[in-house]
This record gives sequence, structure tokens and C-alpha cells, in this order.
Amino acid sequence: MNKITIGIAAGVIAFAGIVWAMRPSPEGGIVTPSVSGSTGAISAEEKDFDFGTVSMAAGNVSHLFRIKNTGQESVVIEKMYTSCMCTSATLEVGGKVFGPYGMPGHGFSPSIKEAIASGAEAVVNVVFDPAAHGPAGIGRIHRAIIIENNAGEPLKLGFTVLVTP
Repeated sequence: MNKITIGIAAGVIAFAGIVWAMRPSPEGGIVTPSVSGSTGAISAEEKDFDFGTVSMAAGNVSHLFRIKNTGQESVVIEKMYTSCMCTSATLEVGGKVFGPYGMPGHGFSPSIKEAIASGAEAVVNVVFDPAAHGPAGIGRIHRAIIIENNAGEPLKLGFTVLVTP
């Protein structure tokens, strides 16, 4: 009798694992990898920004990065994320705002799936919280914002800041 119960329990667990692995994505459908194929290209004149010295007590600081599609076709922005929880970013394309987005694995990180037409620009608004790491977070810090797209390699934007108490 115990072998039958163990066999049934193992079967239920295996079935539950299969159902969980095949769950739909938040946008609908099964999660599948992105397909490249655009001849568009996104770039930024300014890829790195220096906030200089920022006090934890002064609060958040922000910076706008302008990105542009310099290619022949539209580029679809697939995802955007940051390298640390202390940083968040929003994307503005054609008057629509997406985000804020943060570090992967720390909250819901949906796909964006928004096209930037050939020759069009978008704005990435980056916000850094200098107090996010507490007293241990003082000193020079470098963080990144990664923009995945269907035109090839992700676009990486970054900033440095010297955090003081």
C-alpha cells in the first residue's frame, strides 16, 4: 500500500512540474526566446554619465539618456533592466511611458515590445537611489541599464557616482 501511495504522489509532483514549466507568460502564450531580424540599429550619443559626488542624504538623482534608431527599419525594444536594485529606468517612446524597470529577479519584469521607427528617438530616464545600500554603499559606484532589442546586441548605458554619507 505504501508503494502505491508513493508512486501516486511522485506522479502528481511530476505532472505539477510539467504544468508549471509550460505556464503562459504574463503577456499571453508560452514563453519563447526573442527572434532577431531587424536591420534597424539603436544607439546613444551618450552611453556613460557621471553624476559626480552625491550625498545619501540628498535623495535620488536622475538622468535622461536619448537613444535613436539609426537603421533602415523599426527596432523593437524587447526588455530593459538595470544591474542593481538601487537603479530604475523608464522608457518613453512616442509619448508612451514604459516602466519603471529594475534588476531582473527582483519583481515583475514584463516585455516591452515597443517599436522605434527608423530615425525616431526615445528617452531612457534613469533614477539612482544613493541610500539603497545603506552605510556600506559609500564610494565610487558604476551601474548599467541594458536595453534588449531585435536588431542585435543589447544597448548598454551606464553611469558612475561617488556616494557620500
